[in-house]
Amino acid sequence: MNAPSPPLTEEPLDIPAYTLSLGKAAREASRAMAEADTGQKDRALDAIAEGILNQQTELLEANARDLAQARARGLDDAMLDRLTLTEARIQAMAEGCRQVASLADPVGVITDLAYRPSGIQVGRMRVPLGVIGIIYESRPNVTIDAAALCLKSGNAVILRGGSEAAHSNQALAGIVQAGLVAAELPRTAVQIIATTDRAAVGELLRMSRYVDVIVPRGGKGLIERVSRESRVPVIKHLDGVCHVYIDARADADKAFAVALNAKTQRYGTCNTMETLLIHQSQAQELLPRLKTAYDRHGVELRGCAQTLAVLPDIRRATDADWAEEYLAPVLAVRIVDSLDQAMEHINTYGSQHTDSIVTEDWTAARRFLRAVDSSSVMVNASTRFADGFEYGLGAEIGISTDKIHARGPVGLEGLTSQKYIVLGDGHVRA
Repeated sequence: MNAPSPPLTEEPLDIPAYTLSLGKAAREASRAMAEADTGQKDRALDAIAEGILNQQTELLEANARDLAQARARGLDDAMLDRLTLTEARIQAMAEGCRQVASLADPVGVITDLAYRPSGIQVGRMRVPLGVIGIIYESRPNVTIDAAALCLKSGNAVILRGGSEAAHSNQALAGIVQAGLVAAELPRTAVQIIATTDRAAVGELLRMSRYVDVIVPRGGKGLIERVSRESRVPVIKHLDGVCHVYIDARADADKAFAVALNAKTQRYGTCNTMETLLIHQSQAQELLPRLKTAYDRHGVELRGCAQTLAVLPDIRRATDADWAEEYLAPVLAVRIVDSLDQAMEHINTYGSQHTDSIVTEDWTAARRFLRAVDSSSVMVNASTRFADGFEYGLGAEIGISTDKIHARGPVGLEGLTSQKYIVLGDGHVRA
């Protein structure tokens, strides 16, 4: 399966007219996608997976152009790594499409159907959101992840990737559109903005008539801009200031394992622990043991005054440290005197992303689950589990810390809404 990718243009465009044309086409395509059956959507996903594998050479060539330009612009090694496509990463994208195809289709599912005293039946049906705009940076695999999830959930999507990955993203979009056509779905169900002009982002954020929701994926600056400027509802999280609290009745070995994994399994992810809270009764035993382990991983500790009394050779934490998302081998540590103080700290300094308690006291655990105001709250588990794949969603479009519609990892169901349906047999209201 071969198809030309949408042309990448650096020529001057009438940006408002161009983005408006994308929005109109997406709205029309969204109506067809809402009626598409599961088999049709899965055929498109399988065709996309096949196209990705068949066009590895073309994808690597497009990616090489992006990498050459990125090096010329002086992008750092971490950015270059996120930008790079390899054979293994290309195969992972294809496998991701097939995994999404294997997931249950949420669209059309009817729940809560019940008879009312009048004789009518009232229930709710799950339906697509409509048109989704996704703005993202660096990683070309997001093009496929986003397209696959939006396709399976019956939505149309307008993609705007970072300029550094423009050639890779255009090549991937061509494969996606060919897969849609192969399944007799509108190719405009997945469109990618074919200009690097940043004005296109502003237009997309204002296109409330044609775009139903915006999903930003990238750095804090991007998400802040989207949140500030968008006239369209946004699914997002701004920070990942995640906590582990070691309770007075925690099992020491469990606490050690969770606290070590939550920080060191990966540093640059939004569900990595950034602050460790520990009950004063556990501090003398556990903190030196943890420090030895953190030292082996090169993790710098920054502690409160009580923590420095136990670990005198670490750096003193400032107020700014409690609210910092380090995304690095740095960890803030605070000793607390109660569960209440731990929860107050989390609700004051946390970002409502993911927080965990380690305890054998299930009364304390239940209080923590109820009172901590985060999108994922855990008991005796590492914060690194806050992920769509680990939650059984198969994949995720991102993580939401908002309280309206989707919250936590956003998978297929999070890309749908519900409408009320009423079944009658000639019923009229008295």
